[in-house]
Amino acid sequence: MKKVAFICVHNSCRSQMAEALGKRLAADAFESCSAGTETKPHINRDAVRLMKQVYGIDMEVSQHSKLLEDIPPVDIVITMGCNVHCPTLPCTHREDWGLDDPSGKEDEAFLFTMRLIEEKVMDLRRRILDGII
Repeated sequence: MKKVAFICVHNSCRSQMAEALGKRLAADAFESCSAGTETKPHINRDAVRLMKQVYGIDMEVSQHSKLLEDIPPVDIVITMGCNVHCPTLPCTHREDWGLDDPSGKEDEAFLFTMRLIEEKVMDLRRRILDGII
């Protein structure tokens, strides 16, 4: 089973949502984790609230902010669009999803980002199951 790391600067919003959706929607194709080059004391409150409301996922119970060195070795690295380069995180495939950070914005921005992440997680799942990655 492939191991996927979703990487963002603070590991507090987009990468956390991607980890949660990966675990919920693609556990048959890959194991999900997330990390950042820095951490915040808490996952973004709006992300937590909306993920719970839309998907029934309580990220505060199942996840916490982690640094790159806190995660196990991975096969695939997905950066969220924050131009993070992870030279110390070896992998066999790397891609950037180019997602804008919804932090500090209205719920609509979070919901839009969540939908994009869901689509991208499902596409990644398909590509892994089809042997493309």
